[in-house]
Amino acid sequence: MFDYSQYLRISKFPHIWCPGCGDGTILKGLLRAIHQLAIQKDDIVLVSGIGCSSRTPGYVDFNTLHTTHGRALAFATGVKHARPDLHVIVVSGDGDGTAIGGNHFIHAARRNIDMTMILFNNFIYGMTGGQVSPTTPMGAYASTAPYGSIEPNFNVSELARAAGASFVARTTAYHTTQMQQLFEKAIQKKGFSMVEVIVQCPTAYGRRNNQRTPVAMLNWMKDHAVPVKAAEKMTPEQLDGKFTTGVLWDIDRPEYTEQYQRLVEKVAGDR
Repeated sequence: MFDYSQYLRISKFPHIWCPGCGDGTILKGLLRAIHQLAIQKDDIVLVSGIGCSSRTPGYVDFNTLHTTHGRALAFATGVKHARPDLHVIVVSGDGDGTAIGGNHFIHAARRNIDMTMILFNNFIYGMTGGQVSPTTPMGAYASTAPYGSIEPNFNVSELARAAGASFVARTTAYHTTQMQQLFEKAIQKKGFSMVEVIVQCPTAYGRRNNQRTPVAMLNWMKDHAVPVKAAEKMTPEQLDGKFTTGVLWDIDRPEYTEQYQRLVEKVAGDR
């Protein structure tokens, strides 16, 4: 059995996540991916903002930053500029990453900074009161939408792709093997990589939206996820209400910190 404790700050346990929350599943998938890639702990910087998912760095024995709400990618950009040799990984929620942090998200992808963002998408603000987030589905209930949300929601993977990310993937907390594999690919990719993980929040989202148990939420993920290859053979009608999983986008583009360093060297040489 895999020994997770070698990567954990055991003194920080027990964790704060609710019973049935999928954040711990994502944490375990990330640790298995890092182990499989044989990356040394001191060569990793794990950065987060504020939220349930953002408590992750507190539990791991890496270089870690728990920063302000929505600013994880900004801090991570500074880290990558200062130490481009390190593996910079950002963990963020759908509210933290695409609402108050949405501008940083767009421009980190546009610049193609060599870092990996893992976006925990539970469709709601889980820690701060169950408010509507940018990914809350239309019609879903939240503390700020007691009659159902009327706002169209972001497709965050398409947003990352359109903004310029080199690698975009989607998985769920149910598909644990796929999750680990996508994390491995994202971490190895040069440029900005983003993995969206659909994850259950039975406390803030599930109980308001007729998915009252973690099992019910995981079954929903299983029933609504469609692999990319299978989706290519399906009609729009067949895909209605579903979402695709797997590698959604994978291209090579110039990486920002390398381009910046070349500019610094050029300017220094011209003096």
